[in-house]
Amino acid sequence: MRALCIGSAMVDIIVLVNSKDVERMTMTNATSSFLLLEQGLKIESQSISTHIGGGAVNTAVSMARLGMKAGVLVKVGEDQNGERILDRMTLEDVETGAVIRTAEAPTGTAVMVSSHDRNATIFTQRGANTLMRTSDINPDLMQDRDLVYITSLSGRSADCFGDIATKADAAGAFVAANPGIRQLTLRTASILDSFPHIDLLAVNRVEAETLVPALAVSDDVTDGTDEEEEEIDNDEPRLMARGLHFGGFDLGLIDFMTRVRARGLANILITDGIEGAYLANADGVYHCPTLRTEVKGTAGAGDAFTSTLSALLASGEKVEAALRAAAVNAAAVVAAVDTQSGLLNRDQLDEKVSAVAAQLPVTSWNWPT
Repeated sequence: MRALCIGSAMVDIIVLVNSKDVERMTMTNATSSFLLLEQGLKIESQSISTHIGGGAVNTAVSMARLGMKAGVLVKVGEDQNGERILDRMTLEDVETGAVIRTAEAPTGTAVMVSSHDRNATIFTQRGANTLMRTSDINPDLMQDRDLVYITSLSGRSADCFGDIATKADAAGAFVAANPGIRQLTLRTASILDSFPHIDLLAVNRVEAETLVPALAVSDDVTDGTDEEEEEIDNDEPRLMARGLHFGGFDLGLIDFMTRVRARGLANILITDGIEGAYLANADGVYHCPTLRTEVKGTAGAGDAFTSTLSALLASGEKVEAALRAAAVNAAAVVAAVDTQSGLLNRDQLDEKVSAVAAQLPVTSWNWPT
């Protein structure tokens, strides 16, 4: 199978700080946590290391390790960091023929500061990642691709989302998209209009909630969703019980999924951190728990999950098997500090899934008839 991953390429500088050397403050009501960095103070670090990342690169490496012939369409600067990214992708057998070099901006860079529960704070300078134009989206690149995966796009690049989805769909590819929260917030209408061209939309809970106001006022939903919501009790997974909320608008999960699919989207994935992931398709809604492991870094977990799920669904794998494999690969990534070291090859993934299948029971709910 052949895949093309479109989006960002970054150089990640990862800083690990011992918990005793940096204070953390957690808000009781808002449930947010903050690392407190004292001005003018030098803090000893456990390690400072440099890695290659970015959504498109992470997903392409993931797919290449799963045995796909994967390439990337990204924009990097004419600088040393751009060379580092190219070298890394060559090492991982990722096609680089569609990489665009530019002198307009440097290669994107991120600094991740990680301590306590290892949920890193990330400082980003997106650089060349923001400069993609529709003229860069050559439809010939999508010909004979089984899968086109659109990662988060920022700045000017975000304006290309609809064009990419349309061209990939016209080429006959399985189209997967993982837009960022800024895209979903600032370009909601454009994202919704692209749904008929997308086979899988992957978002986390917070990202999904940004779509609630637009979906809550839609009137193109079949009857029966309210009755279905009433059958769900608090023993169900968290999102089934709490639903999604944003800006004074509320939707139950089944209702949300129904409204999304009514706009032409075939599959919708919502991840909810340690609470697991939900996927809705024509048959119903599925939930897969997370595979518990010691967390060394959370960056890249979403890329690992959605790239694995997309690759397996595009190849015709059953939903239950694809969800379990995605959960296993994501767990392998968070067991490492960077976004790629933990990614498994296909043999490793199959072996691990077989070993832990009992820990990953997939629950499903059929649509009301």
